[in-house]
Amino acid sequence: MTQMQINGSDRDTLRLFHLDLPREAVERFVTQAGTGEWPLKYALGATRLRPAFVDIIDIRDLGRMPLSAYLAEAHGATGADFAQMRPQIDALQGHAVALPAQAFDNTSQALSIAMPLRWIGTFGEVRPRAKGPALRSASAKGAAGSGAGAAPGFSGRWPLVLAAAGVLLVLAVLWLVMR
Repeated sequence: MTQMQINGSDRDTLRLFHLDLPREAVERFVTQAGTGEWPLKYALGATRLRPAFVDIIDIRDLGRMPLSAYLAEAHGATGADFAQMRPQIDALQGHAVALPAQAFDNTSQALSIAMPLRWIGTFGEVRPRAKGPALRSASAKGAAGSGAGAAPGFSGRWPLVLAAAGVLLVLAVLWLVMR
């Protein structure tokens, strides 16, 4: 049994597991039942697991694409450990389970990995960076509304003015209908 600590503040980590089950048993194992029963969560020993972030990979479905290429493209897996493990990752057969940090719902927890899961590795994930240069204008820094052209004393009152105009409009329509 493999022990693993999950840090709830982690944002850039991908954990990869091999799932050693016959093809016909995989669906039942990885699907959370309506009763809340979830064999995958139990095999991880997890207290919190978000289904939307659990990636079950049928390696045969990748066709000619190696599993390591899929992990690099789909999850941004990177780092020296990942590069070193590529041959072992690409040699896996059957099913794999990829769990990005978000799968653990920002919850610190201790995992006790049990069969049919086998931990393969923990890798860094590349996070997308903003495209383009940083914004430098005063409005981008939150200083809008106080420059030239702003109506004095009006900047925070427009919702109230719009609500009052709406009430007047409704009253005018009611007056016309009641006449």
